[in-house]
Amino acid sequence: MFKVTPNPPDTDPADSKDFDKAADRALDFYLKPKSSQSKTDPGRLFTVNEGIDTEALLANLSETLASADAMINDLAFDLDGSRRHVALGILQLIELGAMLANRALDNVEAR
Repeated sequence: MFKVTPNPPDTDPADSKDFDKAADRALDFYLKPKSSQSKTDPGRLFTVNEGIDTEALLANLSETLASADAMINDLAFDLDGSRRHVALGILQLIELGAMLANRALDNVEAR
């Protein structure tokens, strides 16, 4: 069975301008850098927002150190010998940092 199809297919020249505009928008979206991205350092992966108050920063620091404390504590008791001593030394540093963060958090005035 023979099916009649135009070769090339018929296109409306008025629609091609719309397609060109759509293609330009798509390419601009994916390929042109945004102004907000140009201000950031490309080598920096994580950032802390500028407007966060000291109390919130210290509270998050304290929770992060508590999590690190729990992880290294579990790891230390699975190790033997000098590796265990290194892990326990890291644990002491984490606990010292947590104590300092908690004391600083106690000194922050509540708003």
